[in-house]
Amino acid sequence: MKIIDARVTVVGTPWRELVFLELTTDTALTGVSEVRMVNKTDTLVACIGELAPRYVIGSDPFDVERLAWNVQRAEYGRPGEVTQSALAAFDVACWDLMGQALDVPVWKLLGGRFRDRVLAYANGWYQAERDAEAIARLARQVVARGYRAMKLDPFGAASAELAPTDRRRAESIVAAVRDAVGPDVQICIEMHGRFTTATAVRVAAMLEPYDPEWIEEPVPPENAAALARVRASTRIPIATGERAHTIGDIREFVETGAADVVQVDLTHFGGFLPMKHLAGWADAHYLLLAPHNVCGPVGTAANVHFAIATPNYKVLEHFNDFADPWVSDLVDRAPRVDASDGCFPLPERPGLGVRLNHEACADHPRTGGRLKLFEAGWERRGV
Repeated sequence: MKIIDARVTVVGTPWRELVFLELTTDTALTGVSEVRMVNKTDTLVACIGELAPRYVIGSDPFDVERLAWNVQRAEYGRPGEVTQSALAAFDVACWDLMGQALDVPVWKLLGGRFRDRVLAYANGWYQAERDAEAIARLARQVVARGYRAMKLDPFGAASAELAPTDRRRAESIVAAVRDAVGPDVQICIEMHGRFTTATAVRVAAMLEPYDPEWIEEPVPPENAAALARVRASTRIPIATGERAHTIGDIREFVETGAADVVQVDLTHFGGFLPMKHLAGWADAHYLLLAPHNVCGPVGTAANVHFAIATPNYKVLEHFNDFADPWVSDLVDRAPRVDASDGCFPLPERPGLGVRLNHEACADHPRTGGRLKLFEAGWERRGV
């Protein structure tokens, strides 16, 4: 079996562009993958177009180790966000092809079934509101849909510091949400790498009474020593890693104990193969994975397969029930959270189990949508 074609499809939403890759083989199978590239869609598409003829077209989709070596080593330049995202697109589509060729779900190839259900946490649900009581009402609706966990960023467009009025507003939002959902629902607090170390320490102390499941990226993501100072100051677990793209990027954060939860993004970290490497290494440090996931249905499906087969997997991020829910129509059978327990069920179809609907994709052309984190109203995401 050889790959003979690579096709890219880009779908636009008000705040994100979803890049889908389909690899077709000489046996008439088509494997699919997805990357939501942060603000660099054209760059990713160009990278896929440049690397596919070198390392993908004409190759056997089972040869993922050779594929990864070619992209990460034979290219000589150090792999980063764009290269690793292109590799992830190739890698995931190859695993989809492997599963189809063997007539088994991808999770069976990644180590088999460790769990039957994958806990999800809701994101994107609070985007239309800034008032604490209004956000609390939305939080109750999230729980009513079955979710046992949710995440929010209550800090507006803050950068570096947080003014006293903004601190009080952020605390009032978290307090209202905790009161609305009760003590048993996990509340994850997103900080988006906004703060100085001193501000992050102060904000963490403010949030401790509300028992967050974690605080995420309290300081910019490249300085493990700064994060370690926050880690030493609070009892709240710290999550980080969505902007790490290689094992080398996340190494110091793991080895120094600065992080409690590793959040690397499967679609920016090179795909399934390096994620399995990372999972075993993180497990040696007693760390859990909660991969970042801002993808539509294909990327989400890939994450579900990885979670099924990975013992130290904690929870999966999910936007698609609240932000642009129509993205589920982009495939024939989108993964869905079960309202009975807030979990994704075990996938049973061969490969990833999803096929792209090109007509639905064509209904949503590119928008140029991108994340504008430090502009007022960013959390509305185009609403």
